[in-house]
Amino acid sequence: MIETTYLVRGMTCEHCVRAVSLELLSVSGVMSVDVSLVSGGDSGVTVVSGEPLNWDEVRAAVDEAGYEVVSER
Repeated sequence: MIETTYLVRGMTCEHCVRAVSLELLSVSGVMSVDVSLVSGGDSGVTVVSGEPLNWDEVRAAVDEAGYEVVSER
């Protein structure tokens, strides 16, 4: 299993967490998503996958939820 943490900008509440989590769970290979919400800042989103994830697919999923991946930690 591979664990990768991304910094996501724009999340402010649990609704945001659910939206991002659901979109990321739709990415092929993603097994789980854990969000450390920082309201008004960059939140840590840890993704566990069975294979390396495609950066563009991760970014597109977060974008689809209405937020922005600012970096990978």
